[in-house]
Amino acid sequence: MNAQTCIPIVVYPDGVAVDAIEEVFNLVSATLGSHILAYSDQFFADASNLINPRPPVHRPGYFVPSGAWYDGWETRRHNPEPFDWVVIRLGVASGKPKGVEINTAFFNGNEAPEISVDACYEDGEAADEAVMNENFRSWKELLGRRPCGPSQRQAWKLDGKLNSITHVRLRMWPDGGIARFRLYGSAIPVWPSDPAQEVELSAAVMGGVATGCSDQHFGGKENLLLPGRGVDMGDGWETKRSRSQGHLDWVIVKLGAAGKISKIVVDTAHFRGNFPQGVKVEGADLIEGGVLKYDDPSWVEVLPVQKVGPDQEFEFGKNMLLTSGEKRFSHLKLTMIPDGGIKRFRAFGTRHSEE
Repeated sequence: MNAQTCIPIVVYPDGVAVDAIEEVFNLVSATLGSHILAYSDQFFADASNLINPRPPVHRPGYFVPSGAWYDGWETRRHNPEPFDWVVIRLGVASGKPKGVEINTAFFNGNEAPEISVDACYEDGEAADEAVMNENFRSWKELLGRRPCGPSQRQAWKLDGKLNSITHVRLRMWPDGGIARFRLYGSAIPVWPSDPAQEVELSAAVMGGVATGCSDQHFGGKENLLLPGRGVDMGDGWETKRSRSQGHLDWVIVKLGAAGKISKIVVDTAHFRGNFPQGVKVEGADLIEGGVLKYDDPSWVEVLPVQKVGPDQEFEFGKNMLLTSGEKRFSHLKLTMIPDGGIKRFRAFGTRHSEE
């Protein structure tokens, strides 16, 4: 319990606060495929709002049949039970949790006074049904009771005692409203049995993580590794307009496993007037525990500068890669020339085998 300390929040436009929790993404994002399985009550506002990747919005004076409209999860007053609860399936097969964020934005006077978080690892075809049962007894404490406060964002770094989970239960004591819930961590990938099978090594669901970038003024770097092509410019990586000659923006991606790259995809979906003029990709093979900077001399060119355009998927096969799928990489660096927005970055290849 003492190892769970409150950490500072850095508010980015995309609503992500990961500055004090390294190499993570939100494991309970609806975009990732996370979904609500069950809840005790959602009379005033739906529990599904908790896992909306967008920041909460405010509509003062707007009412619906149940009462004032809120962008979050809100339950009835006077809960006869000690707490209200919601059960959530992670958006990955299983994950390692590292941090929790609670946002009570715009809930003032009706916010949840306190929250706590439990987790479990439950697999098999009946797993979801099992954890939905109120009598399920395999929950383990992930974060003890913490005060929320009105219209605040707070996050806590976890102690690492639970290394693999599939479901979480958010409890609010005794009732009230919460705008957003984030569970930061890393995915535990399920690899194909054949190591020669091509997989998306960069995907978030396979353990890929965006570890650093030059800028993410309009859209977070972690969006690059999400599944699908998104819904608008808000769920991609977008930087500020540059004003200096020779400017470049970059992002570093740690692959889910070191491997040999056979194909790269850069998707500018929805970026029609603010796509980059060009992109290039470099790679490096970092020893576990090492530190890799954007200007490290170990970067090797994988894909030379390529022109890209608006709202399109650009695929670069093995014949365009300078390494020809022969060199092993643990990290890739995507560079935008000079700035702009990219929706998704995908690197396909085979996992490195020691044999």
